Amino acid sequence: MDNDEFRRHAHDMVDWMAGYLETVSERPVRAQVQPGDITAQLPVAAPDAGEDMSDIMADFEKIVVPGITNWQHPKFFAYFPSNSSPPSVLAEMLVTTMGAQCMLWQTSPAATEMETRMMEWLAKMLGLGDGFEGVIQDSASSATLVAILVGREKATNWAANEEGLKAVQPLAVYASAEAHSSIEKDVMVAGLGRKALRKIAVDQNLSLVPAELEAAIEADIAAGIKPAVVVACLGTTGTGAVDPLRAIGEICRRHDIYLHVDAAWAGTALLLEEQRAMIDGIEHADSFVFNPHKWMFTNFDCSAHFIRDSEALVKTLSILPAYLQSRETGSVIDYRDWSVPLGRRFRALKLWFVIRSMGVDGMKDILRNQIKWAEDLEATIAAEPEAELLVPRSLTLLTFRWKPAGMTDDAELDAFNEKLVHAVNDDGRLYLTQTHTSGHYAIRFVIGQTNTTSEDVTSAWADLKEIAGNI
Repeated sequence: MDNDEFRRHAHDMVDWMAGYLETVSERPVRAQVQPGDITAQLPVAAPDAGEDMSDIMADFEKIVVPGITNWQHPKFFAYFPSNSSPPSVLAEMLVTTMGAQCMLWQTSPAATEMETRMMEWLAKMLGLGDGFEGVIQDSASSATLVAILVGREKATNWAANEEGLKAVQPLAVYASAEAHSSIEKDVMVAGLGRKALRKIAVDQNLSLVPAELEAAIEADIAAGIKPAVVVACLGTTGTGAVDPLRAIGEICRRHDIYLHVDAAWAGTALLLEEQRAMIDGIEHADSFVFNPHKWMFTNFDCSAHFIRDSEALVKTLSILPAYLQSRETGSVIDYRDWSVPLGRRFRALKLWFVIRSMGVDGMKDILRNQIKWAEDLEATIAAEPEAELLVPRSLTLLTFRWKPAGMTDDAELDAFNEKLVHAVNDDGRLYLTQTHTSGHYAIRFVIGQTNTTSEDVTSAWADLKEIAGNI
């Protein structure tokens, strides 16, 4: 493909992209296909000769698009959002065109220096206070893995990296029983073993109980096990529970334990001054992560990871062969030393585009509107005779179950609600996911997609009631 062809096809694709965004609300939210449907339409072998781009795009429309769940649909209320916005898309187009690999300052100085400045912007925007430096990771899972690795090395005086875990005393990691599954996976990947994770009991609000954390720490110390890392959660995936950060931080300081804060979804709400009570005690945290690619209108992947002690981070992860050395080594930041992968994308550009285009006040307006709509929906659910809120609303996350008149058996209610979630998602007008809380099958409804309106929320609830009534 020469440049003239590229220009023509690129213009056509931008038209397709704009058309997609204009009509996404008319599509089913979740892909309405069965396992194997896409594979059956793809040849078993690659073509020997090159094919015309118009034919490729025709197949894209026919095969791929029907098999895509439309995360940018305004009635996407499942999981947590994985948001996009036009400024972010435009930045990604530029990044993809340049094709820069940004592992070292030298390999793209603008990428490194913009990443540093964007993380400074974010720290101020969120009110994190002084003392943090930042790096953009691909996901909160990766940031938490890095935190566990640094905590592991600090707990063993870097002996684990040098000699392996067999040479050090057993270590333990602590998190709420409601914490994300990625923490358990990260403990495994870090070589500590699944049994090293202590899942700490929660209270009636599903927040970690500090007294239970301290008891677990003291029991491990008595047994010759060294506490290495505590992960505090601000906005758990199941119900949006917020752990008491100050009490946890004080325990960590008493016992000299690395404290990592996972605010992957809820962290964006810290843009709003009225939501910053949940980071009371942030001065005790060694690291903090939130995902602009969830609720801050920035395309996946973009996870903001803040660190107090970047020297410890670099000491944990840095290996410097001759082919990665440069004249500037040691005098500039080389972000390859701040994450597990060596290769790095230019993720900071989309943050720059989004923040400048929308403005901090513009983002705050959207967040406040969405929280208000969630408050209104909470009142609607509370007033609905056949619905039951199972835990208090958390920001824009509501956790409830449908409770048809006369149905009181928990097993029967669980089966009904599971059937309801499947029926809703098969219907295609909106998309919801499920969790389990207090022993019950529960429905999650998360408001947060970039283009969702109050009318989308209201009509989605009407759709849900209609489908429940049909069942």
